[in-house]
Amino acid sequence: MLTNLIDKELSRLKNAGLYRNLRLIERKQEPRVNIDGKDVILLCSNNYLGLANHPKIKEAAILAIEKYGFGSGASRLVSGNMEPHNELEQRLARFKGTEAALVFNSGYHANIGIITALAGRGDLIFSDKLNHASIVDACILSRAEVKRYPHGDVNALEGLLKKNSELRTPNSKLIITDGIFSMDGDIAPLKELSELADRYGCMLMVDDAHATGVLGSNGKGTLEHFGIDNPNPVLRHNGTSIIQMGTLGKALGCFGAYAAGSKKLIDYLINKARSFIYTTSLPPSVCAASIAAIDIIENEPQLRQNLWDRVKFFRDGLKNAGLDIMNSETQIIPVLIGKADKAVQISKNLLDKGIFVQAIRPPTVPDNTSRLRITLMANHSWDDLEYALETIKETVANFA
Repeated sequence: MLTNLIDKELSRLKNAGLYRNLRLIERKQEPRVNIDGKDVILLCSNNYLGLANHPKIKEAAILAIEKYGFGSGASRLVSGNMEPHNELEQRLARFKGTEAALVFNSGYHANIGIITALAGRGDLIFSDKLNHASIVDACILSRAEVKRYPHGDVNALEGLLKKNSELRTPNSKLIITDGIFSMDGDIAPLKELSELADRYGCMLMVDDAHATGVLGSNGKGTLEHFGIDNPNPVLRHNGTSIIQMGTLGKALGCFGAYAAGSKKLIDYLINKARSFIYTTSLPPSVCAASIAAIDIIENEPQLRQNLWDRVKFFRDGLKNAGLDIMNSETQIIPVLIGKADKAVQISKNLLDKGIFVQAIRPPTVPDNTSRLRITLMANHSWDDLEYALETIKETVANFA
């Protein structure tokens, strides 16, 4: 019976153009990679600043392995709390301008842990409809009542906040948003969300996974991008809160995630975040590599400028060709295709021409909004970007 169920569902996915399979990258993450023995331009990596192979990061990891070995052996609360974990958290807190930080094993771990620790039965969560799947899952696991507001619509959110404030007084209220939305490439209206959080006495959490290292004059993320004065992002003047979450595996080129906020918040998460409590901690070498990555981001601002120069070139080229890049304003540039099977065919055609860009389909995005998700890196060569731009324009036009 189980076999029949699996076969039926796999067949349905294939017929609908929703079947997924793994592509093997046969060498390190660089602007060009090898797939099935073929050299191709990589346009779907989150290695935005090209740091995954930076010599200083590799050196830091190697030195840490020599000193600490590889595995940590246990969770942080048992025996897996080692010097590099504490050093990374102190470095993250300085970088984000907060009292403290806490390292998680992934962005998924962080969102599950933070959200379920802060909200539960009797509480209210207000979540953007296009928030990442890890936020969606965390909201469900929290058992709080979830109100989803239309993407980026602060007026609709205020209506929900006002209505629910009048109906009853929940134990706590939490607004959650991505900083940069991972499939659309637009930026959350964080300034307005912050004002609403103040006005209605809500906590505010921002998932800065795709903004850390990229947005802001110093790469500190969405708050810096909007100039939000938030030196201590929990317990602001009216007692409401901003919680910053981010990842180390995208622009930083490493692995893991973090929460940043007040010392009191971090102490609370250490005691309440189950995905932190019950998980073997990150290898010390990963923490050491992340510290080196933060140093690079702070000391080499030209990397961000290189990325934004390439983003402008590519985005302008697609728009001028009449392609629908939705509301992208960052290094994530979707090209709206529509039907899932059509997006898959375009992606395969591009791979044949030496360009690796993934087709994103439901359930990751809504029905009939399948797209190519193009992501740029600071170290893409201009020649490769010019070739990729012209090839994408021509290929999409041929499928029109």
